[in-house]
Amino acid sequence: MTEIRNVFDVGARALSAQMVRMNTVASNLANAGSVAGTAEDAYKAMRPIFETEYARAEEGLSTATVADVVMLDREPQKVFRPDHPDADPEGFVYAAAVNTEEEMVEMVEASRQYQNTLETMSTLRALMARTMQMGQ
Repeated sequence: MTEIRNVFDVGARALSAQMVRMNTVASNLANAGSVAGTAEDAYKAMRPIFETEYARAEEGLSTATVADVVMLDREPQKVFRPDHPDADPEGFVYAAAVNTEEEMVEMVEASRQYQNTLETMSTLRALMARTMQMGQ
């Protein structure tokens, strides 16, 4: 990653991290109703792993970035549906290991974090503009 130069870099990276979070939630919700013929092929929910990235010590800036996106270790639900084309020889399919309520909470939280960061950056920009006007 490039170095953190100012507070706007901090905000931009925080916004980017929350966007990755929202995209994983969207993917999880889109696949929530999917089924597969084997437990290994069933969709598993994903989560981003955040890490703190620091600027040089004298600047005192840090921000959150996405280090990785991992699949959650959850077992898919075994459902008896002998009429389904993907059913195994015993008539079972495996539903995606996604908790839609948990995903909705994750989506609301990510959305609020994104909005808060955006509002902070807008306020900072307005304050900087007023400070510049005072100096004229």
